[in-house]
Amino acid sequence: MQLQVARIGKPHGIRGEVTVQVLTDAPSERFIAGTEFVVEPASAGPLTIRSARWNKDILLLGFEEIADRNAAEVIRGAKLFIETAELDDEDDDEGWYEHELVGLEARVGSQVVGTVAALTTLPVQDLLTVKAPDGKEILVPFVEEIVPEVNIEDGYILITPPSGLFEINDENPKDPKGGAGDDA
Repeated sequence: MQLQVARIGKPHGIRGEVTVQVLTDAPSERFIAGTEFVVEPASAGPLTIRSARWNKDILLLGFEEIADRNAAEVIRGAKLFIETAELDDEDDDEGWYEHELVGLEARVGSQVVGTVAALTTLPVQDLLTVKAPDGKEILVPFVEEIVPEVNIEDGYILITPPSGLFEINDENPKDPKGGAGDDA
């Protein structure tokens, strides 16, 4: 199985470097000279790192196969993958990869409230995007208090949502009083 570790952004400079959106917790281990990536779309790869450097908070990569800005523009938006067989098993005790979570049922108690559609990793906490049966997307903080159980084998996550989590973005919330603003 392959694991996405980055998405290529815009070109940087004239020598073929590109910005990348880093999707791994260990960029210093993943982005070193000589590392070869499987690329999606396949027509853009494989790509081998020539150089990796940080410019403020942005990772810049140069690839042996990309010589100039024009070639860098062609691979914009491509996804970089590594084989999961290459991963170390040392940090498997905590955390999940997006490909393990997407497609799982999202349950509140025994009721299915949707399907996990995406995982967004952020500096403070991660967010799960749950797609409800009506098509609405609900952002769920991926913290133990709200998502106490992830059961990959049985295909579900258990959510204990705080009050209003599923209504927060609802344009027509259910009013428990039966009416809004009755000041007659």
